[in-house]
Amino acid sequence: MKTTNDLRLTVTLRLLDGGGQRRFGPGVAALLYEVREKRSLRAAAGAMGMAYSKAWRIVRDAEEALGYKLLNSTIGGRHGGGAALTEEAEALLSAYQALREEVAAFARERFETRFRDL
Repeated sequence: MKTTNDLRLTVTLRLLDGGGQRRFGPGVAALLYEVREKRSLRAAAGAMGMAYSKAWRIVRDAEEALGYKLLNSTIGGRHGGGAALTEEAEALLSAYQALREEVAAFARERFETRFRDL
């Protein structure tokens, strides 16, 4: 017989606009973390198994919704191209991650309290 000890809680945090449209969440954040690590949108998309064109669309849509650039990109050349997060993107990721951790800790505590005796 399964018990609630077999249950676990997953919390997903998404930022929506006034019309309820998703504007930022775990997918965009993961892509930005990969760009930060790999210094390339193309490499980040590849690491995530995503088409480069889809990665660009995700970044453009998020930038349009947020009203600021997320990436500073350089085009190829002798030393190759690349991408780096803007200061705004770094601040957004930091705030998003902090909120995710706070919400997850709260949700874990409430889950354990509410389901402990079931």
